[in-house]
Amino acid sequence: MKPIPVNAIHESAQKVSFYHYKSNFSKLAHQLGKEFETRAGKYDKKDAFVIENYKDLKTFRVFSAMIPEALGGGGVSHSQMSDFLRIIASYDGSTGLALSMHQHLIAATVWKYLHGQGGEQLLKKVVDQQLILVSTGAKDWLESNGEMIKVEGGYELTAKKLFASQSAVGDILVTSAYFNDPEEGDLVLHFPVPFSSKGVKVLNDWKTLGMRGTGSHTVQLDKVFVPESAIVMKRKQGELNHGWNIVLTVAMPLIMSVYTGIAEKAAGIAIEKAKSAKFKKESLALTLGEMHNQLTLAQVMLKDMLAFTNDLDFAPSHITGNEILVRKTLVANACINTVNKAMEVIGGQSFYRAFGLERLFRDVQAAVFHPLPEKEQQVFSGNFILDERI
Repeated sequence: MKPIPVNAIHESAQKVSFYHYKSNFSKLAHQLGKEFETRAGKYDKKDAFVIENYKDLKTFRVFSAMIPEALGGGGVSHSQMSDFLRIIASYDGSTGLALSMHQHLIAATVWKYLHGQGGEQLLKKVVDQQLILVSTGAKDWLESNGEMIKVEGGYELTAKKLFASQSAVGDILVTSAYFNDPEEGDLVLHFPVPFSSKGVKVLNDWKTLGMRGTGSHTVQLDKVFVPESAIVMKRKQGELNHGWNIVLTVAMPLIMSVYTGIAEKAAGIAIEKAKSAKFKKESLALTLGEMHNQLTLAQVMLKDMLAFTNDLDFAPSHITGNEILVRKTLVANACINTVNKAMEVIGGQSFYRAFGLERLFRDVQAAVFHPLPEKEQQVFSGNFILDERI
């Protein structure tokens, strides 16, 4: 298959460019990734969003790749998208992570569509306009922040949503907020908010240790009107329901694919350097073995997560939600340990930015912050074991 130069695709040929790669989606990931890698240092240094990379992803219609062909999308499977994200992240973690946030929202909506629960209208809009969906689920979790007040025809929303990846270029914010219902009590309402809505402001505050190119700014919502018709789910505050089980089961494998890709890249750099070393310390083989064990753990647990998701053919359950959270912790820790061991293999040279491991080390640290952080996950899982009614 002859590659199509990234800069040679015209807007009128977008669909052709995507279908050229449909039978080998991973090939497109490598082609784009090599280009993204040349830009990664620039965006990282400037704390800037990976805007050029997103333009290329739009050109190749990656934002609608997972949407069924019946709706005009690419029909790429969930597991194929996982592989795509893993490869992209091995070249540039920020682009991989930012893209995973859009793709997991697409995956959840496709699941609903395939199971007769709606979503068709949104998916068609994404196909037609290559819209970018932005999630606030990680920080909100079961409680959700912000407040909604009932007004005529809907609600007035005031909130600050942190870690909103891609908010630098987002089209639709997929979010939630607390609402005190006079009859049902403490609820969390879920709904989309167009970034063009009055009262929506993206704060330029994403200055971080790693994943600097994700554009995960805080989104400030000041008395934003949310029509009643926009509410897609209502749930009791603090309670895990099947809506969350859907999101966990489709999202965590995609997100953890990114960190697995980073770990694979770090391990590859370490192995190449170790094999070329003129003088090999006695401990080198041991450290390489430790690194390989950690990488294998991450890869096997990721594969297990994808098996639960089963290319979106699954029934949501609390059991599956819990198992996904457990594996997320195991993958995150194993990826971080892999990069740490890679740096140990290399030694002091790994501390230099120019060597290539330093950014991987910073980026992989973010793995622990996705739902749920390790201690919270362990408490959650422990309670689940004691009482499966969670």
